[in-house]
Amino acid sequence: MKVIEVRGLQKRYGRHVAVEDVSFSVNAGELVALIGHNGAGKSTTLKALTGQLQPSAGEVLVAGVNVLQDPGEARRRFGYVPEDPQLYDYLTAREMLELVVEVRGQGDIPATLAAVGLQDDADRLIREYSQGMRRKAALAAAMVSKPQVLILDEALNGLDPPSAARVKAHLRALAEGGAAVLLSTHVLETVEKIADRVVMLARGRVVADHSVSEIGEEGLERLFLSRIGESLER
Repeated sequence: MKVIEVRGLQKRYGRHVAVEDVSFSVNAGELVALIGHNGAGKSTTLKALTGQLQPSAGEVLVAGVNVLQDPGEARRRFGYVPEDPQLYDYLTAREMLELVVEVRGQGDIPATLAAVGLQDDADRLIREYSQGMRRKAALAAAMVSKPQVLILDEALNGLDPPSAARVKAHLRALAEGGAAVLLSTHVLETVEKIADRVVMLARGRVVADHSVSEIGEEGLERLFLSRIGESLER
């Protein structure tokens, strides 16, 4: 079942086209990686999906809800980590998660803190956190209520290797439990290890949409370089 749907998405800023006719979907139980060069349109696509900007054309749906028509209802269906998350600096991580659980109506705070590796620092103020710990707190807030959809924009940046491994395992488990996960990343190794499918953007267009198993070992980097190179040469 398609839980994330992007249909003919276009976003223009004057004469500049950020994304042009982007279409793809993510099924329940699927972890899809969105990759592309800097400026390819990844963040623009995710901001349209999360209702932060209005497309010039096309539509986006989350769990069957049209994000443009009913953004409030759509936001109830997903957890989101932006590239530069803004947190409640004068709350502890535990307090922030308690707030999310109260708003969302469900959540397992101890399990989520353990999944991101914050259980020993959960009662410190977020303003005292390093950048990596802030990233863990943002991930925890997105995941704690086990939403139907997770949308993550470079969300693994800045994590130390043990924390990154824990989070990737948790994302994989969420997908296997039926969630739809869309992860924007530059780290191809992450894609190869945990993603079911990869959607590649170049110059605001989809230039590849393949299952990772079809690409084969050591094939993703070659595919990335060839498709990106072909697009930039046009």
